[in-house]
Amino acid sequence: MEIKKAVITAAGKSQRTLPLQTLVDRDGASKTALCIVVEEILRAGIDEICLVIHPGDRAAYATAAGPHVSRIDFVEQAQPLGYGHAVHCARPFTGSAPFLLLVGDHLYVSGAQKRCAQQLVEMAAAEHCAVSAVQATHESKLPYYGAVGGRLLPARQGLYEITDVLEKPTPTEAEQKLVVPGLRAGHYLCFFGMHVLTPSVMEMLGQSLENAAPGATLPLSAALAKLASRERYLACELQGRRYDVGVKYGLLTAQLALALDGQDRDEVLCNLVELLALRGVRK
Repeated sequence: MEIKKAVITAAGKSQRTLPLQTLVDRDGASKTALCIVVEEILRAGIDEICLVIHPGDRAAYATAAGPHVSRIDFVEQAQPLGYGHAVHCARPFTGSAPFLLLVGDHLYVSGAQKRCAQQLVEMAAAEHCAVSAVQATHESKLPYYGAVGGRLLPARQGLYEITDVLEKPTPTEAEQKLVVPGLRAGHYLCFFGMHVLTPSVMEMLGQSLENAAPGATLPLSAALAKLASRERYLACELQGRRYDVGVKYGLLTAQLALALDGQDRDEVLCNLVELLALRGVRK
């Protein structure tokens, strides 16, 4: 399976301005979060990118994309009908091809030589199926993420066959349906904000839209749950971490993670130690 297209969603009411925020990347250069996400995709060998935005946001996003704007097809989500609807807006772009899907308000720091998106794309190509990146997450964070249940594949560390998908489950629901042997107590496999999906997901989203009541929102998780029952669908723990810039102190945490992964790591650590020491003296 060859993955040559990517979709970034950035149309949500609480998400619209987050990819426009400026951070300092690993090399010490100031870039928007959008630019950093686009470069994550490019490093995975993908240069056809669709960005799903809110109507009227094109100019701001074109500016935020900087030198990469020529690689981006802009698609507007005319009505705020949910994440699944936003993904389906990109169907004319993806056509009958598999695609990498990312959310615009997450940044990623790899723990390996390959970036997170490259790890995921290569895994999906090797396994010839849809693969969602996941991260073991404490149950206190369940209100922020979709989560999966499944079973570890034999002799495959960090690779799971998905059996269940729930959107922002309660701890009780997760304990009943999403326990994965081997994870620490109180931890579940939550979505990483990064998927490689097959064209059948777009078909299922289209069918759900046709059958939906007027104005109803369409989540992506329902289509992913159907996918798990119809096709081989895997979850993969990547060598890396996700950082949701939309949560409290999320932008700060993402900035620290990028800085500590970059060429100026020692300088950043020294500054942090000085800051902590000063705070200790003041107390």
